[in-house]
Amino acid sequence: MDIEDIQIYVETPDSPRLDPTKQMPSWILLITFMGTRKLSSNHVQYFKQLLGSESAVIDGVSKDASADLEAFNCDWLRKYRGHTKLVLRPKSTEEVSKIVKYCNDNMLAVVPQGGNTGLVGGSIPVFDEIIVSTARMNSIRSFDEMSGILVADAGCILEVVDQYLAGRSHIFPLDLGAKGSCHLGGNVSTNAGGLRLLRYGSLHGNVLGVEVVVPDGTIVDELSTLRKNNTGYDLKQLFIGAEGTIGIITGVSILCPQRPQAVNVAYLGLESFGKAQLAFREAKRHLSEILSAFELMDGISQELVERVAKKKPPLEGKHPFYCLIETSGSNKEHDDEKLEKYLEFVLSNDIISDGVLAQDETQVQSLWSWREGIPECLNHWGGVYKYDVSIPLPELYQLVDDTRERLSSAGLIGDDESLPVVGVVGYGHMGDSNLHLNVPTRRFDRDVEKELEPFVYEWIQKRNGSISAEHGLGIAKKPFIGYSRSRKMLDMMKDIKKLYDPNGIMNPYKYI
Repeated sequence: MDIEDIQIYVETPDSPRLDPTKQMPSWILLITFMGTRKLSSNHVQYFKQLLGSESAVIDGVSKDASADLEAFNCDWLRKYRGHTKLVLRPKSTEEVSKIVKYCNDNMLAVVPQGGNTGLVGGSIPVFDEIIVSTARMNSIRSFDEMSGILVADAGCILEVVDQYLAGRSHIFPLDLGAKGSCHLGGNVSTNAGGLRLLRYGSLHGNVLGVEVVVPDGTIVDELSTLRKNNTGYDLKQLFIGAEGTIGIITGVSILCPQRPQAVNVAYLGLESFGKAQLAFREAKRHLSEILSAFELMDGISQELVERVAKKKPPLEGKHPFYCLIETSGSNKEHDDEKLEKYLEFVLSNDIISDGVLAQDETQVQSLWSWREGIPECLNHWGGVYKYDVSIPLPELYQLVDDTRERLSSAGLIGDDESLPVVGVVGYGHMGDSNLHLNVPTRRFDRDVEKELEPFVYEWIQKRNGSISAEHGLGIAKKPFIGYSRSRKMLDMMKDIKKLYDPNGIMNPYKYI
């Protein structure tokens, strides 16, 4: 979809409000005017003096820096594009504090940005807001091997941290496909879920403390390293999943479990989603404490990975559904025995049609690539409409079938190059009832969007699901938050935003 196709509705203090619980055109971009000011060369000069290093400021105000700014202005999906002319790359929390205080005093809007791997436009400026990048804040501050508690800067890359922990027999309780570039601060700010949530739980439970710079520049140091602390409100939870709208996370304290000594991965083929549910139920019964992941992929997703990556499938023949199971524990002999009994049971009871068990680390990584490689392969044709949702497990895949039928009835899907939609794909974290509904397209198209939105959100609302399971709201889902939250909840969220950010400078035009 081109920018000229988007209807922009600008909310001002005097304008009537759009009701997010009502149906709205899918191409509306709802913008609340914050009254922030425009950047000047004097502002840029202040930041250059503050940060000192030439590499800490990317200045597109006094000169043309379009090439250098491109990576910050465009998201990973290349669906959202901002127009920032200034990127600030502080090295310390104190520098972030001074930046934010100056911006608040001068009514300059800012957008916190980590690895910029988000899927809903949350880290992209809508207009020309200043980007505050955490890329240079990448130090591991401390790690206690006795308790497993890590304290690190927000700009630390997830994979780097996990490798650091691996050398100390621990593991980070989060694993994502974007682990090679995403930042811890961004993970916490979006409450990223990922592949290990079934075993280790969400970041709401694993994060023990945060260090945050709030919009007036105050540094809120709540980097607790205690697992139990019931003294008053647990305010850190406000910043987990807040997408940088009420403060910039600069440091994180997080509980990291012992690294498993034995990891097994099995890849299964199944005849139906009903059989996949049975396989999951039996996995919980047979594998219980060692079950660390149960991923669902439909046959279409695996055929697309095969076609794009040109890989040989792990199983002979085609199957309508596939599941990837991972177990992790401390005793390989014990884990192997449990997994073998599970596989014997599901095969002998015709729950699965076929399966393969990884024999070494190379095969483990190879099997995981059939799940983790899906998002990148879906981008092969040009664009993807992505919906990260939670639905009660019995109806998890029905949304995919209904969406595919809707697009087919509208004549928008097929192998013909003139049609915009390549297919409709469903995959995700079955253990968490988290579905990734993806619609790969040859081009973004208004007719496709009209069929998808608000249909997808209305479908989810009827089943009391969530329109955002783990990717956040950003720009993409802000107009639709009413499908998952009541008017009272929305009012309370807005009250919190006004309390912490009365000038509206912090990641404006997003979230609520």
